[in-house]
Amino acid sequence: MQNTAMVSSVYQFCRLALRRSTRPRASPHLAPTSYRNSKRNLSYSNFKKSSALPERGDSAIGAILSKPTWSVRSLLPPPSDSSHPLHDGEISSKTLHHLLRLSALPPPASPAEEEDMLKTLSSQLHFVRAIQQVDTTGVEPLRSIRDETVEGLKQQTIGLQELKEALSNEDIVGHGRRPRRKRAPTVEPGVEDWNVQANASETVGPYFVVRSGASDTENCNDKQ
Repeated sequence: MQNTAMVSSVYQFCRLALRRSTRPRASPHLAPTSYRNSKRNLSYSNFKKSSALPERGDSAIGAILSKPTWSVRSLLPPPSDSSHPLHDGEISSKTLHHLLRLSALPPPASPAEEEDMLKTLSSQLHFVRAIQQVDTTGVEPLRSIRDETVEGLKQQTIGLQELKEALSNEDIVGHGRRPRRKRAPTVEPGVEDWNVQANASETVGPYFVVRSGASDTENCNDKQ
């Protein structure tokens, strides 16, 4: 009986200690729960008010689109740019005429048209130089124009299902189990056993004769 009472008291003591260890303790540095929740809700409402975006109607969208951040015109030289290649004499009239001859294009009909061609060609060269100055370090070159999405690559991938028909035409032969393609099936009877000369009006041995003109017919008749 004494052992039973001792075991019971030890069990109750352990159970009480376990319950106390698992009970959450309130930290003296933390405010009460209700105060913390109210403060959290207040700060969240203030954040929502401060981060609320303005209503974007048609006028707001129009205002955003009216101020572009980039334009392709930035790749072209301004008309009043003194560093324009045309002013440097890089593209001469002789070079322009040489390029026109190589392209099989007619030369300019007037000096004004030639000046306009030189300006256009200089602007195009300025655009090409702007593209060449782009840093492409670490960029893999584009080998072909294709769909590089996950679905596109999946459609282009050749798997076992696509090769199933080709593999069905092979037999495994020998100890090394080498694949060997099956022989093509024989032609069905009645497909290529028709007489080619049946509709020919004139034949010579295994060939049929086709007259190309009246003179050939007369010559053949004379020979006969």
